[in-house]
Amino acid sequence: MLTRNLLPRSAVAVVLALAVGASTTPANASTPGPADLRRVVESLSGPDGAPGALVRVHDRHGSLTATGGVADIRTNAPVDPRSRFRIGSLTKPFVATVVLQLVGEGSIELDAPVERYLPGVVRGADNDGRQITVRQLLQHTSGLPDVLDHLSPLDVLKDPLRHWEARELVDIALPHPREFEPGKGWGYSNTNYLLAGMIIESVTGRPWGEEIRERVIRPLRLHDTFAPTDAPGIPGPHPRGYVRPQSELVDVTRLNPTVGGAAGGMISSAADLNRFLAAVLRGRLLEPAQLREMLTTRPTGRTSGSEYGLGLEWIPVENSSTCKDGFWGHDGDMLGFSVRTGATTRGRQATVMVNLNPGGGPALDEAMKAALPDALCGR
Repeated sequence: MLTRNLLPRSAVAVVLALAVGASTTPANASTPGPADLRRVVESLSGPDGAPGALVRVHDRHGSLTATGGVADIRTNAPVDPRSRFRIGSLTKPFVATVVLQLVGEGSIELDAPVERYLPGVVRGADNDGRQITVRQLLQHTSGLPDVLDHLSPLDVLKDPLRHWEARELVDIALPHPREFEPGKGWGYSNTNYLLAGMIIESVTGRPWGEEIRERVIRPLRLHDTFAPTDAPGIPGPHPRGYVRPQSELVDVTRLNPTVGGAAGGMISSAADLNRFLAAVLRGRLLEPAQLREMLTTRPTGRTSGSEYGLGLEWIPVENSSTCKDGFWGHDGDMLGFSVRTGATTRGRQATVMVNLNPGGGPALDEAMKAALPDALCGR
């Protein structure tokens, strides 16, 4: 469906929802509060932003959720504070958690070659699974080319309900030369996590999504979180997801999530993502040895100064007593949605979502870059 990018005045209205038991007063002067969240959603859902936006913050005082704009540009329905949405690459921390659980159980060795678990799969150009370890997949130090460099969003939009096999996506990437020698650099690649999902399946004999459901979703009671099947819809309350290939918005809410797979196919909510990240950092899902591995980082080379562990990224923040020197988090981009989630070591979590990706433009890109630190740490 093609729709002109014209939003009514009501689209930039902001709704602030206070969770039961939430504190409306910041714990201290530097802790972000309702006004901070209002500014975040206004920056994301204004005239140059996305149709709709949501931000939710949780700490020991309770939860605050702010929404702005619209969930559906046809009906002008507001964004539901309980919204579910596609989380894109925020699937990766879930996958990394399961791999590390299997490491703790002795089923996987982090520094074993990928070849041990996926014989003959990683071949093509100068890519070789005998030279790449499981750790390098999880930390994006494998040098493998990114499948998304060779599969454009427009290619997916031609047939959004098509089923994709993980091996099929991997085989799109592998004929292309590696980015660097394994272990000698850092480069974000969705191919790494497609392979990590395949390793989970090879070791357990079950789909990676089922392992996430049994090991993470059910223990934490994440009622809004789903691992992908071929179902193209988003169950429960949700905004429509949009892309803007040119000047008009295109609704891509119905999409076969197998195109993201273990690299980006999951659905969740802001409340669930905050709960999940808090549980990871508190050691509820991993034994101390495996949590240390997850949080052992190497520089990404990004201008932010961030460092990447195993499925989580450390983002530095200057001059913030709330976040001290930074926070743990991850980005998540999928057709129709862009999501950011982070958590401090002091027990505060935040998630930001907009229902437009790609096609937001420079203004929205800058707003998204600032949104999570602002919501989590304050200005």
